[in-house]
Amino acid sequence: MSGFNARSANKLSIASTLIDSVLAFRRGRPKSGLLLLGAAALSSRVPGIGTITSLVLRLARRLR
Repeated sequence: MSGFNARSANKLSIASTLIDSVLAFRRGRPKSGLLLLGAAALSSRVPGIGTITSLVLRLARRLR
């Protein structure tokens, strides 16, 4: 059994961002969905950008 390392954390972050993107599209937020989809694509090169994007979008929605 392998442990939890940076590579598996990055994969989990990408998957989480993709799920957030799908949910945004289903909720009628196409701009957020596209932004999250782009962040998920960039996450393989810039670790953590998907998670940061998701958190910023959630914070922006709460502050409206």
